[in-house]
Amino acid sequence: MPKPFLVLQLRPEAQAADDEFAAILRKGGLDAARARRIRLDCEALPEGLRLDDHAGVIVGGGPGCVSDPPERKSPVEAQIEAGVLSLMPRIIQRDFPFLGCCYGIGILGRHLGGDVGKHAFSEPAGTSACEVTAAGRNDPLLDGVPTAFDAFVGHKEALQALPDGCAHLVRSVACPFQMVRHGRNVYATQFHPEADADGFETRIRIYRNKGYFAPETADDLIAMCRAADVFAPEMILRNFVARYG
Repeated sequence: MPKPFLVLQLRPEAQAADDEFAAILRKGGLDAARARRIRLDCEALPEGLRLDDHAGVIVGGGPGCVSDPPERKSPVEAQIEAGVLSLMPRIIQRDFPFLGCCYGIGILGRHLGGDVGKHAFSEPAGTSACEVTAAGRNDPLLDGVPTAFDAFVGHKEALQALPDGCAHLVRSVACPFQMVRHGRNVYATQFHPEADADGFETRIRIYRNKGYFAPETADDLIAMCRAADVFAPEMILRNFVARYG
């Protein structure tokens, strides 16, 4: 029987977490039996967790920011961050298959000692016009992905520079580091490869007062997401599952 993917979720809001998990399954072509779900706001990683029992690790997004000072993080945010960061030494040392989505690029950057912050490159909830780099054109996770595509984004912090040892795979004008790879098998995206218009509408409604955008613009953002032609990012998630599953 194929090994399951370990899906780590970082969203304290149950509705957003459930919707995200369903989207990861749907867009990745996974059935529930091939996904081991852990919500890090509800439980710690099990003692003795073995990477070898899993095909790969998928990390979802969340409202936390690794660049926030410790005193500004709630106990739940600190618990979530510590939990996912505790796996990164083994993942990097072994070059274990990993796909971090949005929050996940901050986690990867923080672990690698990169510059993650809010100085520049944040993006409000909506779409971002992305471009595959020369290095990205040869990457298996971008197989079949157009060289230019739109993706759903929404983040307060971002990589300020490419961390050491990383390949730069996708960029945009607003946020240069939209997708990176460390080693051969460790990936992270700033955009959401699992998101579609329905999912982003759910998140806009849940996070409308979380500082991602002016609350009064929520309906306009939802209409914009509904009108957007976003289809390519899910190919990355599907390629990850197909390559390592």
